[in-house]
Amino acid sequence: MTTAVSSVSKDDGLISSFWRHRSLILALTRRDIAGRYRGSMLGPLWSLLNPLLMLSVYTFVFTQVFGLRWSGSATSNKFEFSIMLFAGLLVFSLFSECVVRAPGLIISNPNYVKKVVFPLQIFAWVSLGTALFHFTVGVLVLLAATLIVSGTIPATALFLPLALLPFLLFCAGLTWFLSALGVYLRDIGQIVGVIVSALMFLSPVFFPSSAMPKAYQSLLLLNPLTFPIEQVRDVLVWGRTPDWMGLVVYSILCVTVASCGLWWFNRTRRGFADVI
Repeated sequence: MTTAVSSVSKDDGLISSFWRHRSLILALTRRDIAGRYRGSMLGPLWSLLNPLLMLSVYTFVFTQVFGLRWSGSATSNKFEFSIMLFAGLLVFSLFSECVVRAPGLIISNPNYVKKVVFPLQIFAWVSLGTALFHFTVGVLVLLAATLIVSGTIPATALFLPLALLPFLLFCAGLTWFLSALGVYLRDIGQIVGVIVSALMFLSPVFFPSSAMPKAYQSLLLLNPLTFPIEQVRDVLVWGRTPDWMGLVVYSILCVTVASCGLWWFNRTRRGFADVI
């Protein structure tokens, strides 16, 4: 069984694991993106069309059917609502793509577990890289829409990588934890799907945090999606700099989640080959 399990070197830490295998991660990410659209007439263009189609549906339902407007803005209109909604959906989609896919990451690659000495932990980075590719395409669409509606793109958009990095570590940590748990508990995929669906409506995707009743705003802050959604809107749409103090606190929490997730993955991986 020793040859069936990928070795865990002592320096396989949170950053060292990524850096040591960066070339392999990039190659697998490219293959993952290409494989997703293989055989499709439009190919990677679907990464652009899918969020636009969903955005159109959500915008029609919430602005035309329910007549909602984005609160807290003097120029609230359906176009502004679309941009705000799109920004929230981008962050949520990045999260959901990683988390929903996580329980099946290892069990869908049994050859890497049983036949080859392979750094299984990089599958989390590959999954995150694919989700980040779709997120980047969406951001370009968002910036184009912002330019059309407001006539300018905020200079604070340059802060996006800094505002997003802790959230990426958070997604990686959850992916490590759930991918390992999914090997032993196959029902976890169904449970995660329900939780992610609920989180869409419990996160400030369709509304600003300020619209939540004050009695529940503190609970909303406990949602790990609240801070990154609001930060992405601030830097990409409102032209505000990140909340530096909040970013420091959130970064500490995300690094903790990522470290714990990787620790759990490394601790449980020795039994993957026996179960799969």
